[in-house]
Amino acid sequence: MAEGKPRLTRRGFLAASGAALLGVAAVGSAGHAAPGPDSVRLGDFWLFGRYADGCTDLGFDELDLSPVQLPHCVTPLSWTGWDPASWQDRWIYRKHFTATAAERFTARFDGVMTTASVFLNGTLAGTHEGGYLPFEAELPGVVDGDNVLAVVVDGRWALDVPPNLPRAGGPSVIDFYQPAGIYRPATIGPVPRTRLADVFARPVDVLSPGRSLHLTCTLDAPAAAQVTASVRQAGRELARGGAPVPPGSRTVEFDVGGLGAVRLWDVEDPALCEVVVAVRSGAAVLDQRTVRVGFRDAKFTTDGFFLNGRRLKLVGLNRHQWYPFAGGAMPGRVQRRDAEILRRELNCTMVRCSHYPQSSAFLDACDELGLLVWEEIPGWGRVGDAAWQRQNLRDVSGMITRDRNHPSIVVWGTRVNEANGTTAMYGRTGQLARQLDPSRPTSGALASSTGARFAGSDVEVLAYNDYTARRGAPFQLRPPRAGVPYLVTETIGTLAGARAYRRTDQAAAQQLQAELHAKAHDLAAADDRYCGLLAWCAFDYPSGWQRSVGGSKYAGVSDFFRIPKPAAAFYASQGDPRTRAVVEPGFAWDFTASPSGPGRDVTIWSNCDRLLLFLDDRPIGEARSRRADFPHLQHPPFAVDLVVPLGQRPQLRIDGYAGGELVVSRRFSGDRSRDVLSCVPDDTRLRADGADATRVVVSAVDRFGTLRAGATGKVTLALTGPGELVGDPTLDFGATGGAAAVWLRPFAGPPGVLTLTAKHETLGTATATVSADGSEGGSRS
Repeated sequence: MAEGKPRLTRRGFLAASGAALLGVAAVGSAGHAAPGPDSVRLGDFWLFGRYADGCTDLGFDELDLSPVQLPHCVTPLSWTGWDPASWQDRWIYRKHFTATAAERFTARFDGVMTTASVFLNGTLAGTHEGGYLPFEAELPGVVDGDNVLAVVVDGRWALDVPPNLPRAGGPSVIDFYQPAGIYRPATIGPVPRTRLADVFARPVDVLSPGRSLHLTCTLDAPAAAQVTASVRQAGRELARGGAPVPPGSRTVEFDVGGLGAVRLWDVEDPALCEVVVAVRSGAAVLDQRTVRVGFRDAKFTTDGFFLNGRRLKLVGLNRHQWYPFAGGAMPGRVQRRDAEILRRELNCTMVRCSHYPQSSAFLDACDELGLLVWEEIPGWGRVGDAAWQRQNLRDVSGMITRDRNHPSIVVWGTRVNEANGTTAMYGRTGQLARQLDPSRPTSGALASSTGARFAGSDVEVLAYNDYTARRGAPFQLRPPRAGVPYLVTETIGTLAGARAYRRTDQAAAQQLQAELHAKAHDLAAADDRYCGLLAWCAFDYPSGWQRSVGGSKYAGVSDFFRIPKPAAAFYASQGDPRTRAVVEPGFAWDFTASPSGPGRDVTIWSNCDRLLLFLDDRPIGEARSRRADFPHLQHPPFAVDLVVPLGQRPQLRIDGYAGGELVVSRRFSGDRSRDVLSCVPDDTRLRADGADATRVVVSAVDRFGTLRAGATGKVTLALTGPGELVGDPTLDFGATGGAAAVWLRPFAGPPGVLTLTAKHETLGTATATVSADGSEGGSRS
């Protein structure tokens, strides 16, 4: 830089370039406690770095800050080996936006890990503690032209907020890591003078022809007005109602009847309704919100769980929200994909959001897919001091207020997971939950043999994390507790059987995991007193706690990349064969490690009635049903003897029959010389808004497309086009078991095409192509 020339700061460069460079449109005309249609997403082109003195000031020199997109994690991560020290610090995010000073604005953050201080043009606008729930900051100092929103993020473990336990050691004293960052969406919008802040639309008398909807509307209304509600389903208005709003009112309640024709929400038919609520003054609409609800009746009883009056045995898994390379900072499409995997691929009817409120996008997908939800407050294993417990109570309020319109949620976890809190403490959380939502029971997962006494006298669902099975002994569950609805909320994990379940482990360990999950659900199905069983867990996750390996817990039936392990085949096989016929061997058809084949009494998971087997298209017999081992499963597995002469590598064919008809035929190659590299995206079209992404699975497959878990070697990745590779540029199949995944995330800007090229020294080259434009995008299916 020439001597005497003034230094151009990053802020000056960005401000001079204008809002178009920053991707910020003019702010719209309505703001809400939840983002409204006119709110602007604060996703692209933030400036980020470590905290420094003065970094919240309006004139801070931004030259050393880096541009990032939200959602964002503060530190680079791989798929394993996370180091909590890398995110335990204070960080600064700065965002420029243009607005009109005549209006009052609010910024909303859906999730910041772990605490946040929000500044506007150098002045503190608000603070928030806790990483799992949304918060708002009023922005009274907006000026014409360029404004700077600065957010200080504190990701240190020493913070006294759930689930952190700063006096109990470091991050490894709880069973999951929590990388810092603004890891969920953020929006900004003007605040109207009359504001509809919250709507709770609660179905009443759902199983009666006289069913209705009770609305509780929270608002700021300085003048008299009218609140109206229109209930719509499948594009048709079913009923409408309303009530007057006296001046200065904060809450208005009224009922909308005439809903006898509404279609009920069910796991098999998740029929949703839109409720359009408006505040009006004459013909003028002063503010408006749309919420989605579902009419359903869910009851936990001592004789099991009932949905809309019919018994439903709950089959499910626990889910952590963490991902490789990004921590929790994955866009909504990726969060929704987890719900699709659980419901459509693993046939779960319920998921437990362990151990904190999860992404709204995930819960929206559960509503749409018919996946029931247990949602719980942040916490794990222990209860903190008085300040921690006060935050715990605020978390109950925030969780229920945010999520009580979701029909998928059927129980609130208002007690800390596996923590022996006091009766007084849990009495307060339960009472608050019932005040905010009288339509759902409360619970909390216990792990003590004396667990119920810690819940107080108001326990509505006794939930038990059942790890009573001992390694080496036949798997068993505790019998249900008499006199109270009983739900198994965890079992198996890495506490039953092996310390880790990976595709790189011995075949016996992988098969053991599948057998344990099948046996647990078989035992729960045998006794109607079990409302159901939610096993541990859906996906591998980052952890430094007991029985972790290299900073990861390998307890998932799918791996960290969401790629199925053999245990996932059990869940896949429990669906209707008319919808999707499943034949999944519980063994690898690979003669490298097993020259004589898989051996005797090996398992095939299937929902077919009969399985016929062929080697090189020559019939070798019929598989044997294992009904005697799993008498209560809807679809028990099969056993077969598969021993071949040394030196032979025949092709295996399995034909599956249901109702006397051939419904599926699968082939498996024994010839590894014909294996290839596969590179498949979940979606082929994305939005070019900086807040979208999709997974690309890179795997070694045989010539029929079956994963070759025994493949080794490195895969190098290269991305071209206007986007970011969220993932390592080199993947080691020897460490990941023949398959891994990365994510593609387009930049905000004009349409473009992203092409990912994967290369392996023996498997060859494969590509994935994804288009990014301004549309909603779609899946490859």
